[in-house]
This record gives sequence, structure tokens and C-alpha cells, in this order.
Amino acid sequence: MEADIVKIPLFDLTRQYKELRNEMIKKIDEAISSGVVIMGQNVEEIEERIANYIGVKHAIAVGNGSDALVLALQSMGIEKGDRVITTPYTFFSTASAITRLGGIPIFIDVGEDFNIDVGLVEKKIKSDKSIKAVIPVHLFGKSVDMEYLKSICDKYGVKILEDAAQSIGSEAFVGGKRVKTASIGDAGILSFFPTKNLGAYGDAGMVLTNSDEIADRVRILRVHGSHQKYVHEEIGYNSRMDEIQAAILNVKFSHLDMWIDKRINAASNYSKLLGGDTVLCPAVPKDRTHVFHQYVVRTERREELREYLTNEGIGTAIYYPIPLHLQKCFSFLNYKPGDFPVAEKLSKESLAIPMFPEITFEEQEYVAKKIKEFMEERS
Repeated sequence: MEADIVKIPLFDLTRQYKELRNEMIKKIDEAISSGVVIMGQNVEEIEERIANYIGVKHAIAVGNGSDALVLALQSMGIEKGDRVITTPYTFFSTASAITRLGGIPIFIDVGEDFNIDVGLVEKKIKSDKSIKAVIPVHLFGKSVDMEYLKSICDKYGVKILEDAAQSIGSEAFVGGKRVKTASIGDAGILSFFPTKNLGAYGDAGMVLTNSDEIADRVRILRVHGSHQKYVHEEIGYNSRMDEIQAAILNVKFSHLDMWIDKRINAASNYSKLLGGDTVLCPAVPKDRTHVFHQYVVRTERREELREYLTNEGIGTAIYYPIPLHLQKCFSFLNYKPGDFPVAEKLSKESLAIPMFPEITFEEQEYVAKKIKEFMEERS
């Protein structure tokens, strides 16, 4: 094993495809042979299956997760000048969706667990009566404390859009019951980007809601603002899921819970293998779940460790190197370094290591061994 460098990718699509290839090809062929290649039977099927799985009345398939955020916000009534709270430690589209509608992102720092600090959210809503909505992000697959956040937002009449792009299948306790993320707020969104826990082989996304009004507007907006062909009620978008991606998602959906279990088991392996003073491993709260879209460790020697692992054939990634409040395109918001110290600290310390359902224990042992070797050599 030591003679040749072992190659362990951050994420591997090919192993999953080999297992499902025959079923995939059959389903794709059926979709194309039907002659309906956009928003047909497969789209309707995945909408129904996801709605039942998440526990919501409506699931509306759209072109991608970024569009889902925009369509959901617009359907919730967010417009120019509206102030929307979210986290600076997330993927770009969470905040850009707000600005695309003319809204103003109001950033709130995260906790040490990477998720938005719900206590700070309450303070902000109390002090700023103009806040219209909050977008909590269930980052890396870990649920936000939605029971607390929902109680705050209900109290002050603030809407919630859950960004569950990375967290399909994760749960939180609300009202004494375990409920899926993306079902708790006024609306939620999913991304089916290929690397997600449930991923297509191209772009795809979805809006989830129990509101008939929100669902109806999303359905209009995704097809150029039209319910009836060539009759436009408002200016919308072209954001439809195609049948091939829906067919792929229908094949994969049956395996989702098994893959989540494998991710959780792999995460447990990492935490045991890396125990001690090597790196800071992610914690799992008792009142919520973590489906480990990513397994992200922390160390002040992040850059050195990443270079070392790369040289040892181990794939890594940094999520995210620059918090959103320090991005050039958001400079008009007038935030500055030091405004969100936890997010800024995490951006310098976080490192994602290989995580996918098919990763073997032997591969995890190798990853952990190399991390420990790095730390010991520099202690």
C-alpha cells in the first residue's frame, strides 16, 4: 500500500453508477422513447415521491437549486428593498438569490458548528422590525435548530425559507416530533447537483412547501410566468426539470436512505479514527441529525494539511475559503473583516475530506493515518 500512492477522491460518482448502470440506461431510454423529454411522467413521479418523503403537500421540480431559491423567495413575496437574514458561511447562491430579486442580505454569524447562530437571529429580528424573512442553511447536511428558529419567526411574523440543498433526509425535532428539513419553514429548497446525497447527472432542483399559494406561484414562475401556454400572468423564468434528470433521480431515490446510513456510518468511522488531538471533527447534536453531505474537519494548519494530503493522493476541498460578506460582489453591503469572526475563522480552518456512500473502511483508515502522520511530524 505504501509503495504506490493510493488515490482516494473527495467524491466518486463512478462507483455508484456502476451499481445502477443497467437500471439507469433502461429508465433513460424509456424517457427518451416516450417523446416527452421535459416535465413529463418522470418529473411528476419524483415530485410526488419527494413530497411524500419530506412530508409536504407540494414539491415543484425546477432547473437547479439556485433557481429554486429565487423562485421560492419570489413566491413568498420577497421583492426589491426587502431585508432577508442569512448566513455568510454558505454557498454563493443562498445570498445571491436575495439580491437577484432586489432584496438586501442581512448576514448573521454562524456558530462553531458552521450553522447560523439562531440566538443572534433573534437579536437581529428584535432590533430590526423590517426583516421579512430568514434563510437558514442546513450546512454540510446538519440540521439547524429549527424548533427555536421557528418559534422566533412565528413570534415576529418573519417568513422562513429553508436552504436544504445539502441536507435531504436530515431531521430536526419540532413540537416533540422528528421532521425532515425543508418541511418546517414556509418553503424549502433542494439541490440535485451531481455531488449531492441525491444527485442527478446534471442540474436539477426543487421547491417544497405546504402553501397552495406559494406552490401555485412557483409553478407559474418556472414556465415564464405562465399557467396556460402563451398566456403570461407575470414575467417568470425558464427553469424546468428535464425527464432524463428526473428519471435518474427516480432510480437513485430508492437507495437514498441506505446511502444516508452509509454516510453516517462513514462519519462515525472517521470520528473514531481521528479521535484525540489530531483535528477537530464535526459533532452531532442529540436533538437533530446530520446526513454528512460533507465531512469537514478543522485545523489551524489547514493549508499545510491539504497540500500534504494532495501529495498522498487524497482528495480534499475547502468549503468556503471566503465568507460571503467579504466577497467583492457584496461590497455594496458595507461589511468588513471582523464583522463575523466565527465565519472568518472557519473559512481559514475548515477542510472537507473524502465522503461518499461507497468509500471503504480501508480508504478511511488510510485518510486518517495520513492526517495523523502529518500532525505527528509537526507536533
